[in-house]
Amino acid sequence: MAPVTRASLDKQPHEVASMFDDVAERYDLTNDVLSLGQDRRWRKEVAKAVDARPAQKVLDLAAGTGTSSLPFARTGAYVVPCDFSLGMLQVGKRRQSWLPYTAGDATRLPFRDDVFDAVTISFGLRNVQDTDAALRELYRVTRPGGRVVICEFSHPTWAPFRTVYTEYLMRALPPVARAVSSNPDAYVYLAESIRAWPDQPALAERLRKAGWSRVAWRNLTGGVVALHRGFKKG
Repeated sequence: MAPVTRASLDKQPHEVASMFDDVAERYDLTNDVLSLGQDRRWRKEVAKAVDARPAQKVLDLAAGTGTSSLPFARTGAYVVPCDFSLGMLQVGKRRQSWLPYTAGDATRLPFRDDVFDAVTISFGLRNVQDTDAALRELYRVTRPGGRVVICEFSHPTWAPFRTVYTEYLMRALPPVARAVSSNPDAYVYLAESIRAWPDQPALAERLRKAGWSRVAWRNLTGGVVALHRGFKKG
């Protein structure tokens, strides 16, 4: 099993953005294949947790091509897909030109204070260079009483399954990615970032430190993915 090294994970923001630019064209297809179709179920659970309503403002951070934003838009909410990969945004704009795609850095969001009723980020927080700064920024742009929903790869709760899952990430994922992705090396980085990510209680504590209250999480697929939620005090 390849070791996780600081050199492999400490990419500069422009390097990460370039990596996602390279995989943008087939990103959604690759995710579907690598997750064995589970990503569709995860998106549905995110939509339920966000619980967007007509006329509410929703920030979908790390939205990529905007696939994750569509369930919010269908509720009648005003959703802003935001990402720092221009390649992702360009692909999304070709597919759903009516969405207000916005380029933005998670640690310096281009929005005023107290704007959004809900903020959410799926499978993107672990790729932000400063996780705590991003959590504070999400807090800043959320209105009092608003909510955050974070969907991120996490740590399976059953030890035997955790071993199998780790083996899949580091051994099976790269060859599968080579078959379907436009930049398979990017998925080696992504696998390593998943393995190095904090577990569920640790991420919950970071949310609290960023100011969020009533923080809780729910495991999906045995803890392969976790949904964390929190609220901004009114």
